[in-house]
Amino acid sequence: MSFSYHSLMKIDTLRSFQVVLATGSFAGAAKQLNLTPSAVSLQMKQLEEYFGQLLFDRSARTARPTPFARASAASLAQSMALIDGLRNPRVLSATGILRLGVIASVEKSVLPRTLSLLQAEHPALAVRMSLDVSGALVDSVKAGRIDAAVAVRPQSGGSTRLHWYDLMRESFVLLAPPVTLGGTPDGTPAQLLERHPWIRYDTKLTGGRIAAAYVRRICRGPRPGFEVTSTDAIMAMVAEGLGVSVVPRPRAAMLASYAVRLIELGPHAPSRQIALVARSSDTEDRRVLAVAGALRRAAASASAAAA
Repeated sequence: MSFSYHSLMKIDTLRSFQVVLATGSFAGAAKQLNLTPSAVSLQMKQLEEYFGQLLFDRSARTARPTPFARASAASLAQSMALIDGLRNPRVLSATGILRLGVIASVEKSVLPRTLSLLQAEHPALAVRMSLDVSGALVDSVKAGRIDAAVAVRPQSGGSTRLHWYDLMRESFVLLAPPVTLGGTPDGTPAQLLERHPWIRYDTKLTGGRIAAAYVRRICRGPRPGFEVTSTDAIMAMVAEGLGVSVVPRPRAAMLASYAVRLIELGPHAPSRQIALVARSSDTEDRRVLAVAGALRRAAASASAAAA
């Protein structure tokens, strides 16, 4: 008796689809899934054959989901969460205390959903949280001051003492006041940066360095303005008409709170990878695995909701 791929649809393929959505690339998903990029690409082609629909636009460096992929992501996240619940009986629940560091953007986005999942599935696990910037959090993980951290993953290199669990990729956008400064016409991101003060996202942060590299790549002479650590403060300053800024895409709630225009940077927009980092020696620690699993599901749900 022969079976088609349709009758042998694997849960792992659906999970790979979720990870591609969360990381934004086949290569990023492959690294997290311990597969080759070609294996992930093949899984996505098989899934497209199953659905009879394209899932990703492969013409760009990132794996841009099609409208069909975005529409199906939320339902898939709910279904996979139910399946994961069946696979994780209470006898395997994590217990004890986990010291978790987080960056500010995560504290206000996927962390609440993550804690809700942990509370339901691992009631005997207590999470003690601390807030800091990525570099300081990574140093604290290395030193053993905390057990794990949600931070921006370095773009290259990294210590072999650490293990990273990729969660989601955030693209950068340009923020401008609702009415163009000085009443001048709209323009490209480069033109806006040449005409108006550049409010820099703090270059001591990984995200700030990514934004600054992009600005200098597209604009020879950006007008100097301010340098600010908080994206909330940057949005308030842009809304006040003090300049324009390139920052990671703000949450919908933040955009609703400030009178700013969000300008997409196109297919070559910079991005940053948000990941959970723990010591390599703790990769089998049930507490770390529980937090990693909850974060991944919360990130997948957030990505689906934003799509």
